[in-house]
Amino acid sequence: MKFVQFVEYGGPDVLRVCEGERPKPTGRQVVIEAEAIGVNYADTARREGRYVVPTPLPFIPGTEVAGVVREVGPEVQTVLPGQRVVALIESGGYAEFVAVDERAVVPLPDGMDARQAAALPVQGLSAYHILKTMGRLEEGETVLVHAAAGGVGTIAVQLAKRFGAKMVIATASTEEKRALAKQLGADVTIDYTKDSWAADVMEATGGRGVDVALEMAGGDVFHQTLDCLAPFGRLVVYGAASGEMTRLNPVRLMAKNWSVIGFFLPQIMKKRALYEQSLRELLAWVQEGSLKLMIGGVYPLEQASEVHRLLQGRKTHGKLLLVP
Repeated sequence: MKFVQFVEYGGPDVLRVCEGERPKPTGRQVVIEAEAIGVNYADTARREGRYVVPTPLPFIPGTEVAGVVREVGPEVQTVLPGQRVVALIESGGYAEFVAVDERAVVPLPDGMDARQAAALPVQGLSAYHILKTMGRLEEGETVLVHAAAGGVGTIAVQLAKRFGAKMVIATASTEEKRALAKQLGADVTIDYTKDSWAADVMEATGGRGVDVALEMAGGDVFHQTLDCLAPFGRLVVYGAASGEMTRLNPVRLMAKNWSVIGFFLPQIMKKRALYEQSLRELLAWVQEGSLKLMIGGVYPLEQASEVHRLLQGRKTHGKLLLVP
């Protein structure tokens, strides 16, 4: 089979197309023949050696794969050969065949497209659990979504409305991106490149602030977002795209009973009930058409390095996929 790996950290050119033996399932593993593979910023962080947890070498990136189960291990209890499934895994997805634990596998609804399925787990589960599990969003509350035209943002805007938000405020850098957020259900859109964006958020909420805020930039944006919280507001941090380290004096949180909460998807993956139930819900909503996914491009597996280059150059919109 073909697979893509890197043996040293660096730029997109360290990704190499290799050939090797198709994996054999052991224990509770199943082998999936990939039909579509998701590409994420986490893959680029892994490649550069700056991920949240260590990346051992050599390394095959890829955490989302959808396809057909071809073989099952001797201890497999719930998955059958021939089933079409999607899986969220820690690594190994950039390959024609992937061996994964059956507990990471969720069957696809009948007739669901593998490309839609592979575009869903990372951003879909992140948006779902940032809002519901960590942000504890309640009906009638107000939500602030930064980078609302991005992978997590486009889904978070839709889910916030589904979960009962009274108002969703979406920030994005261009008129086109703000129009997309509006189309997906945002009530208010704001240009975050303007110095006044935080004041605009406060104006939109009548000076009260927002109940839940999604933050992935870090630096000054973190502090400005914190100042946009209403009393008892929750700020959920799920990234630091600016690369800036953020300092926080916890005493700042006391005056209005604010909470700052961290979110890391692999911790959700360790809780099987949380992971499976939410992914099944998300798949069903995509299948019925009530949750829209933005797929920005589909590329051959051999072009993984070019896809990383496009992703980091911010030259694409929507989810990028690889196909064997």
